Amino acid sequence: MTLKVVNLGLPKTGTTTLAKALRRGGLHAADHRILPHQTPVTELHGQFVADLLYRGYYETGDPATYLPGFEALSEMSVLQHSRSLWPQMDHGLIEAIRTHHPGVKFLASNRDSFKTSQSMLAWSDLGTSRLPATNAPGLPAGYGETTAQRVQWIEAHYAHMRAIFRGDPNFFEYDVAAPDARDQISAFLGFDLPWWGKLNVNTLSEVVG
Repeated sequence: MTLKVVNLGLPKTGTTTLAKALRRGGLHAADHRILPHQTPVTELHGQFVADLLYRGYYETGDPATYLPGFEALSEMSVLQHSRSLWPQMDHGLIEAIRTHHPGVKFLASNRDSFKTSQSMLAWSDLGTSRLPATNAPGLPAGYGETTAQRVQWIEAHYAHMRAIFRGDPNFFEYDVAAPDARDQISAFLGFDLPWWGKLNVNTLSEVVG
């Protein structure tokens, strides 16, 4: 099945909310990890989207090869122990998706960089230990512990996306906090999103996943 929508936003920019909105809009969306109820293909149960994308990319050239039936991807990265995979920051993988899935719509969920950084800090040990301890593109191990470093990394990612997609009508960056975010996304995708809200909210800092 051809991918129709791929989100290149970072974690804590409303990716879980986007996944639910896309599902309510009629797309079969994967978000971070494949859950058993999302596919009858048992070998995919519990698999990370990032692992499957890289497996497809390096084994066949098409990153979506091992995501049968999925039409949309809302959050692709995984940062667990020493494993740090960030497909949304990999130019080669992104270009492979563009090549194998002509017409795919790329979203870039975004929000205020400081708030995103604070959300990462407040969510489990993402900002306090996982990011500083592992290598992420543009954020080598030993960096990312301070707010200034996380903000710089976050802003660099979106600047990179704007450079890659400059002038491409199939790319749309949006602010998840915008009151008309759902309408903006619907207009870009060309179909209605009947639901929009907040999921994975951190009650301590009132931030979304």
